[in-house]
Amino acid sequence: MEKNHPISELMSTTMQKIREMVDVNTIVGTPIHTDDGVTLIPVSRLSFGFASGGSDFTTKNQKPDAENSFGGGSGAGVNIAPVAFLIVKGDSVKLLPVAPPAGNAVDRVVELVPEMFDKVTGFIEKQDKGDKEPAEKHAGHYQE
Repeated sequence: MEKNHPISELMSTTMQKIREMVDVNTIVGTPIHTDDGVTLIPVSRLSFGFASGGSDFTTKNQKPDAENSFGGGSGAGVNIAPVAFLIVKGDSVKLLPVAPPAGNAVDRVVELVPEMFDKVTGFIEKQDKGDKEPAEKHAGHYQE
């Protein structure tokens, strides 16, 4: 049976602890339901890093055929930042960003596309209703 090197165990333990801290619910949070039928879903950005290191070394009183001593350590860091909330109401889904407004024009345009789409769609629907209403009101009174 092959014996694992201590650095392997050290790295495995570090990764296991990171897995315990971070799962899919860290990125897309648990939905929050309100009384008026709105569901809020938090969305976060996650970044993490870890490092492990170690060294085999001989000790002063080590027997000639004994394994070398091992010294090592590991560390990890996790950063979780809220990004946005998905707001679900009926068939409508909107993204409410938490971050400050976009810094340049291109980012701002990309950010505004969903909002502009809603406004244009609403304008077209109003125009369609406006064209139909007079015809319906005066249906029997058409004169050439």
